[in-house]
Amino acid sequence: MKPKSFDIFQPSPEKPTALLILDDNSIFAGQGFGAETIRVGEVCFNTSMTGYQEIITDLSYAGQIITFTFPHIGNTGTNAIDMESITPAALGVVLAHLPTDASNYRANASLDRWLKSISMPGIAGIDTRALTHRIRDNGAPKGVLAVNYNGEFDIPALKAMAQDWHGLAGMELAGKVTSENTHNWDEAGWIKENDSYQKVNPDGLHIVSFDYGCKLNILRCLGDVAGKVTVVPADTDADTVMAMRPDGVFLSNGPGDPAETARYTASHIRSIAEQGVPIFGICIGHQLIAEAFGAKTFKMHRGHRGANHPVKENATGKIEITSQNHGFAVDPDSLPDTLEVTHISLFDQSIEGLKHKSLPVFCVQYHPEASPGPHDAHHLFKRFVEMISKVQSDRSQHAKT
Repeated sequence: MKPKSFDIFQPSPEKPTALLILDDNSIFAGQGFGAETIRVGEVCFNTSMTGYQEIITDLSYAGQIITFTFPHIGNTGTNAIDMESITPAALGVVLAHLPTDASNYRANASLDRWLKSISMPGIAGIDTRALTHRIRDNGAPKGVLAVNYNGEFDIPALKAMAQDWHGLAGMELAGKVTSENTHNWDEAGWIKENDSYQKVNPDGLHIVSFDYGCKLNILRCLGDVAGKVTVVPADTDADTVMAMRPDGVFLSNGPGDPAETARYTASHIRSIAEQGVPIFGICIGHQLIAEAFGAKTFKMHRGHRGANHPVKENATGKIEITSQNHGFAVDPDSLPDTLEVTHISLFDQSIEGLKHKSLPVFCVQYHPEASPGPHDAHHLFKRFVEMISKVQSDRSQHAKT
């Protein structure tokens, strides 16, 4: 006998309340939840089994509709402190099953109610396995997600929206999600006992973080290893940053085409590096370092999104299981002699890490802050601090001679 709650997982074939329409005119009909609205963007998939709130609020998903391959999304609800951004930029979510009521001591809202509060639509009850196979085999499609609780849809108009959308290639999105003003960041790591965040210890290094759509937990990881974290907008110039006298500069994650963001950031990144300031980049920060020193980036067939991606460090042979979210990558054939590949993906051999051969600059494509995801690569924040300490020590020794 089927459980009583089984019915809530199934779409109504007679009158669906949500549609996902792809640019090849494929239609997935299901049940709507979240905001009653229409969104058009790129449809991608994420294989993570946990951390859906962190994924949805990751600003790197700007312009994208997220398909979750794991079937049990929403069962732990949402809360106020697992946010990775103040104003999420993802366009919508696609689930196999309609979210159940929240069941977790930290929850203060259901996924449905929370999505309504941030004006984000969702569709459930569709064949997410078939959709994921389509993305895997044919690449990430353009699509439109429409939720209407009366079941009223203008299908020809929705198809036209999906087909006419320009796609993420060539889109500069970091400038649209970055902080409006320079500000100090004062949070560090999570305290389990009272479900809150520590404050940054004021005694320590000064890190300036470029915000291209930075995840808040990355800033907390910087707060764990620094004494002061200053966040600056994406278009901040090198002279402004250098006037802050940073011990190190961090380049954050973020959405969009890195080649477009590099148009206004590459020269400033290169200038800061050439002045000897240590730089650490993650995700689009990694791609911008590549662009700054002459390499090129390209749009991937389907991208990497999940928390189970194996990455090998070339120097040690060590393999880390990593959390990833990116749809662009660095072209290995375009690398200049000044950059060395430090990490590779064991899924597809794509570049996952770089370092400059003569300047204190390194970067990774994946997410060592582990939010969500494993903690294998968390040590990279300490590696950044060690690089800064070495640079300062070398300067001190040089000054004495």
